[in-house]
Amino acid sequence: MAQASAGQAVSALESLSIVSGDKRHAFQVEVMRTPEQRARGLMHRRYLPADRGMLFDFERVEPVAMWMENTFIPLDMLFIRADGTIARIAENTEPLSRRTIPSGEPVLSVLEINGGVSRTLGIKAGDRIEHALFKR
Repeated sequence: MAQASAGQAVSALESLSIVSGDKRHAFQVEVMRTPEQRARGLMHRRYLPADRGMLFDFERVEPVAMWMENTFIPLDMLFIRADGTIARIAENTEPLSRRTIPSGEPVLSVLEINGGVSRTLGIKAGDRIEHALFKR
């Protein structure tokens, strides 16, 4: 089991790729599968390595809303349809905010990565996520 820098246990890492045009961007992600894991998310962490992220599996396609309460790291939230395509990206979400961030349409999952990474890598709505979650 990997350890967070603050000593907080994190889930085992899984490989995930974001395919944007002819580019493939590799990440290692923690997958939050239970209600407790999804509720905790990246709360209380102060660092996320550049090639890491957190994938939230909501188990069914539905509208979702996220927030940043107790989250210190600015994040990009990628709202993902069941087929693995990105529906919407909320860039550089505000740390410690209780403002809700809606998916905009029913989605299966949300990928959180460091704020600004989507823009830096040229990732946009319509790009595709490759991970076992989207091969159901």
